[in-house]
Amino acid sequence: MLTLKPKMTTDFDSAAFTAFEQQQLSKLHQVQTTDVTTDPQHNDLGWLPVTKWANDVQLQHLHNLAVKIQATATVLVIVGVGGSNNAARAAIEAFAQQRGQIKIIYAGTNLAATYYRRLLAELADEEVYVDVIAKNFATLEPGIGFRVFKPFLQQKYGAAYAEHLLVTGTPDSNLAQLAHNEGYPFLTFPTDIGGRFSVFSDVGLLPMAVAGIDIAALVAGAVTMRTDLQTKISADNPAFQYAVRRNYLLQQGKKIEILGHFEPQLDYFGRWWTQLFAESEGKQNRDLFPVALTYSEDLHSVGQYIQQGQRQLLETLLIVDHPHQDLSLQPSQVADDFDYLNGQTLDQINQIAEKATSAAHQASGVAVLELHVDQLDERTLGGLFYFFEYAVFISGLIGQVDPFDQPGVEAYKQIMFAGLGRN
Repeated sequence: MLTLKPKMTTDFDSAAFTAFEQQQLSKLHQVQTTDVTTDPQHNDLGWLPVTKWANDVQLQHLHNLAVKIQATATVLVIVGVGGSNNAARAAIEAFAQQRGQIKIIYAGTNLAATYYRRLLAELADEEVYVDVIAKNFATLEPGIGFRVFKPFLQQKYGAAYAEHLLVTGTPDSNLAQLAHNEGYPFLTFPTDIGGRFSVFSDVGLLPMAVAGIDIAALVAGAVTMRTDLQTKISADNPAFQYAVRRNYLLQQGKKIEILGHFEPQLDYFGRWWTQLFAESEGKQNRDLFPVALTYSEDLHSVGQYIQQGQRQLLETLLIVDHPHQDLSLQPSQVADDFDYLNGQTLDQINQIAEKATSAAHQASGVAVLELHVDQLDERTLGGLFYFFEYAVFISGLIGQVDPFDQPGVEAYKQIMFAGLGRN
């Protein structure tokens, strides 16, 4: 269950918004009626049906491979950057550490020698599998990761090293050819899915499965969300509500969107969300700058700016109504001046903090959207992944930007490759 509760500022012109909303309703219908086989953007829409790359047969294959890795490995190293690992990391950091499964380590996220030296030292006494993920194996970070870990695995396992080196790439890529030549297990990075949309494919699902996450439940949550979003054709469609409000507020001078939450489990989901909207909409010198914050910690730092800084802010609060666990606070038996907390639970306190934050920010002139989910589990997280992917598709259409390319990412690469001597 997902609900969107807008809490607009006093200067919000509801009549103007309603007119804008009705003008944009065709964008929702355009997404709902998109034919992924004939649409001009079909090469980017492999994620839209959910099960194209996450059907039951493939889920079973990934489960079986995960069981094999779990039987022998203590660590899985994911070598990927950006969309190649953000979704998996979001799910793994949310759930896996609760379950005592294999340790997941992320490489390919930086170019720092100190990081790699420390990581190799940490892995010396571990049983290691490495998954090199790259849609385009010309990207520097996964290339460096491959160059670092191949000799490490060779030294550790000798001729059997290839069994410990998985590669995830597009079928006709040089990475696929390398896997064929060297005998590396090969997984598919779909050609019709961009990295930031790749959660429901081998890219995201294999690392999650190795970490012990129920990937079938995750996919089922996305399928349920898709059905809900596809069948609501009116303006009360929650993905449309979210997309149209953020675009309207952009026109009214809002320049920054905050995704705030009170659940540390969602920290890396916030990173995935940030990339999704930054790469999808950060074009043509327009659109909202996305930033994710973790409360209550960030209320004691960035919270000052939110309350009294420039009034260019839109805030989306992602609220979990019923966490699975709670903790009751007992009397301390000393004069600590916190007796008003006696018998209260952390969930109760967290909910009061959420409501207070929403009210205080709205009163200070911040437009607040509350996005409520009933609980946080694999099904819910799968639904959230799909909700935001669907919403950014609608939002891109409203804003007249292509939500599936990222030409600006290439600018620094061209300069960097020139400095490295690559032709």
